[in-house]
Amino acid sequence: MKILDCTIRDGGYYTNWDFDQNLITEYCKSMEELPIEYIEVGYRSIPLKGYLGKYFYCPIYVLEELKSLMPSKKLVIILNEKDIRPEHVDELLLPVKPYITLIRMAVDPNNFKRAVALAKAVKALGFEVAFNVMYMSNWKKDPSFLDLLEGLDDTLDYFYMVDSFGGILPDEVREIIQLVKSKTSVPLGFHGHDNLHMGLINTITALEEGCDIIDATITGMGRGAGNLKMELLLTYLESQNKIEFNFNVLGNVVAGFEELKKQHDWGASLPYMFSGAYSLPQKEVMDWVSKRAYSLNSIIQALHNQKENISDNIKMPEFSEKKSVKTAIIIGGGESPKIHSRAIKELIKLKGSDICIIHSSSKNANYYSEVKVKQFFCLVGNEGYRLNKVFKGELTDKVYKCILPAYPREMGTYIPEDLKKKTFELKRIDFTDKFFDSHFALALQTAIQIGVEEVFLVGFDGYLDSVSIKEFELENENNYLIEKFMMNNFRLVSLTETRYNVDLHSIYKLI
Repeated sequence: MKILDCTIRDGGYYTNWDFDQNLITEYCKSMEELPIEYIEVGYRSIPLKGYLGKYFYCPIYVLEELKSLMPSKKLVIILNEKDIRPEHVDELLLPVKPYITLIRMAVDPNNFKRAVALAKAVKALGFEVAFNVMYMSNWKKDPSFLDLLEGLDDTLDYFYMVDSFGGILPDEVREIIQLVKSKTSVPLGFHGHDNLHMGLINTITALEEGCDIIDATITGMGRGAGNLKMELLLTYLESQNKIEFNFNVLGNVVAGFEELKKQHDWGASLPYMFSGAYSLPQKEVMDWVSKRAYSLNSIIQALHNQKENISDNIKMPEFSEKKSVKTAIIIGGGESPKIHSRAIKELIKLKGSDICIIHSSSKNANYYSEVKVKQFFCLVGNEGYRLNKVFKGELTDKVYKCILPAYPREMGTYIPEDLKKKTFELKRIDFTDKFFDSHFALALQTAIQIGVEEVFLVGFDGYLDSVSIKEFELENENNYLIEKFMMNNFRLVSLTETRYNVDLHSIYKLI
């Protein structure tokens, strides 16, 4: 039995493959003392679009440093087969030969034949070679790619089965291992994701069925719901008298990654459980969970739509509104609409019938429930539930119209039963080229379609000091939408203090 740790490589999906150097140093020192034979330290890649950090490209100086910190370990890098061809191999891999023992390849079964050519080119350079073949839970539907394993005993050192969706069960692990063994004598590996918390039992099952090498990561850090926790695997194996190690060493490295986990919050959650149970891709789920402020219900609805192969749960009439007001106040979810509610209501009183309210968030709606102007509510995903809660179900007289994103919508959308006759969808959002399902984008597009001459913001306070990943992403998104809105020559002013890049006036100056 061999153990491979792939924390840096798989954990990079949360950090863009950048890590604090002190954390990496502590990690490497701990790996050097733990009974783990292989350490996967990242990708090697041709240049790709966008920012991808140090451990995605693994410059030679990085590999040299890592090897100096872990001299007794076999270092591993992985190639993403979809991006790499045999003609790239010499340039990418010849320089790493002094430091790297094993080259793994992430392989889609649909591209297996192409991957074989890449593997042969890598093996010719003298590396150990492994296939990490994805989507294990789907193999039984079409196992024909496994026939291509014939004759690869001298090319592949390991054939890894990857539970990409984290939804496979122990009996299926046994069944698939037996299927693969009937096709090849190449040593087998198992890489389990932990969506359904099956990572440990599936790995134990894989070992019982004769797998030679298994993966895990510190604290389970990895794409989506993450992987089998290395600390759990080692503790289990130690309890079975199969390995020995110093728990203080393990505890030190775990503590460092637990601090990082507070920032990124990886691990299984209800959306990942759902995607695992139904073998749905995790890429969108990871984006929804870690970067966007969607509720669990919204994400589950979107996943349910994927499972049923439907676009969304309902189509509504298209929104239209005659121009009747010159000014719109867009109310966000910050504290300022509550703190300055009296002043904002005074301004509304001064404007009379020449102003409307657009609620980007329903959070502060109750402070304006008695205001007698048109009030529009932007509903994305689960926002209708919050609207119901704010008004305790008494919605009919307080809501003028509800606005949904254009159909089809990525996220499932809940509409309170009492408001279905008052709910409309936008035909399109045309002032921006992305973030079409953002609450704020809906509010700004609604203002455009109403035909107002000026838009006031309240409740877009921005985030102070300790900003989570979600808040950071949302602030960047809102700034992008503000920039795009103003590029179209629309007037946008915040009436309360804000950290956003927008003109700032005082509500009190206007009253």
